[in-house]
Amino acid sequence: MKKIFLSILGLTACLATLQAQETVYPAKAQKGLVFLKNATIHTGAGQIIERGTIGFNNGKIIAVGANVPIPADDVRVFDVQGQHIYPGLIVTDSNLGLTEVESVRATNDYSEVGDINPSVRSIISYNTDSKIINTLRTNGILIAQIVPEGGLLTGSSSVVQLDAWNWEDAAYKTDNGIHFYMPRLMPRSNPFGAEARGPGSDAVKAAMERIESVKSFLREAKAYNDGGKKSETNLKYASVKGLFDRSQKLFVHCDLMKEMIIAADMGQEFGFDVVIVGGTDSWMITDVLKKYGIPVILSQPHSLPVMQDDDVDQPYKTPALLQKAGILFSISNEGFWQQRNLPFNAGTAGAYGLSKEEALSAITLNAAKILGISDKTGSLEVGKDANIVVSTGDILDMKSSVITRAYIQGRELDLTDKHKQLFERYKHKYELQ
Repeated sequence: MKKIFLSILGLTACLATLQAQETVYPAKAQKGLVFLKNATIHTGAGQIIERGTIGFNNGKIIAVGANVPIPADDVRVFDVQGQHIYPGLIVTDSNLGLTEVESVRATNDYSEVGDINPSVRSIISYNTDSKIINTLRTNGILIAQIVPEGGLLTGSSSVVQLDAWNWEDAAYKTDNGIHFYMPRLMPRSNPFGAEARGPGSDAVKAAMERIESVKSFLREAKAYNDGGKKSETNLKYASVKGLFDRSQKLFVHCDLMKEMIIAADMGQEFGFDVVIVGGTDSWMITDVLKKYGIPVILSQPHSLPVMQDDDVDQPYKTPALLQKAGILFSISNEGFWQQRNLPFNAGTAGAYGLSKEEALSAITLNAAKILGISDKTGSLEVGKDANIVVSTGDILDMKSSVITRAYIQGRELDLTDKHKQLFERYKHKYELQ
């Protein structure tokens, strides 16, 4: 009875919190020409256009440049002089919309029981009413990759745009990849000095056995999908067919050098398009990554390095080392609410070796390439979706970045969020002007 009471109390508190949040409705489809002029335009592909103009119609960019003619009739023109225009920022590797309050189990829907669950589709669990979404849009984040967790092969991720009534509306690219969370190939100790899982060699051996079980599953799936007509459908085998025809990518979550080498070997054995997620030690094997064309999603750049003898600021320097080596990479922050800091994580990389435009590309065009959506978004180019952010200052700088306008497929967004609501509430309470 006590457990039931506490569960009801927690759920009630959660619902009360949600009800206290702001109401923001998805915007209607764009109608008519819109032009933004006199801004510094950062295309996301390394180009900067001073006193530039961008125009869009029916959700698509129709003009970008310094001397763009603006029609005289039936057009809305906004003078954003002194401000900066960017492509909408893109989050990779997030459980946004799959969880709301971490401590309330009823709001968490990002994992399944069992190790092998490739048939799980994260997109159908995506909650477009999550109040976290609005806090990301306020910082210029308009696109996100929604990733399942739990087990080894956890299911398929999808890419969503952050202005929708339901998951069908939100879907930007569905089932773009299967996710493999590789067991850590490093012995771990408990606080009392004893090995948490027995001798170190046994812990690594157990991890290797789990990795081999995934390979065995993939070999069986290949045989199944290469076969002819089936008397019965095996959902788990069928769900990874896209890996073999390369319509999906295998996102391998790992950090250590030897783990990434195993991921590269899997790509060669099965002919997969592999993406490393995490990649803490990726700077140590850039030759391997470049040889096999493996991109990297760097997670948690504001964290300590894995190995004690690494430089304490190594996570800050890794993006520049990958850039220098010619490795395609993006930056992520894992989790869901933490993603609002994505532009500032990229800004840190800009202070440790990347140029500002390279840091911007890491969370726009590079991310779009990795997710397979660069034909639609990631940069400000004619023909692409009008996913546009306007900021008073440098979007990578926490002190100067204030997002004044944002558009997804040409629809102007309401940038209200819970943070702003609370700011106004307590400013009123304490009579602050």
